[in-house]
Amino acid sequence: MGEITEDKLRICREASDIVVGELKNSGWYDKVWQAFAIVCDDAATGVLDDAMSVGRIVTIRVVESKEAMTADFVKLPYEVLETMSKRITNEVKGVTWVTYAISSKPLATIEPC
Repeated sequence: MGEITEDKLRICREASDIVVGELKNSGWYDKVWQAFAIVCDDAATGVLDDAMSVGRIVTIRVVESKEAMTADFVKLPYEVLETMSKRITNEVKGVTWVTYAISSKPLATIEPC
């Protein structure tokens, strides 16, 4: 899992706020069971202010479930995912990539790392 740092917690909070906000804006909020962003230790290169930069990777996890024993990732429209990604990379300092978790439970869990 790696070390929990204030910077990773800040990124996680800010990115999760964007995920929830965009689910509400798009009308998907009441159709999902859980939605959040996670930040692990991986980093990726990107371009910020016309210069190469190394930043964090944020993974968005949105699932549907009835009892939490099984869960499937929500097939969000690409437009919603694109808006989330653009907002996270543009508004959350230190983020260069956004990914979407598409594993179902089981085998994958719905708890963040």
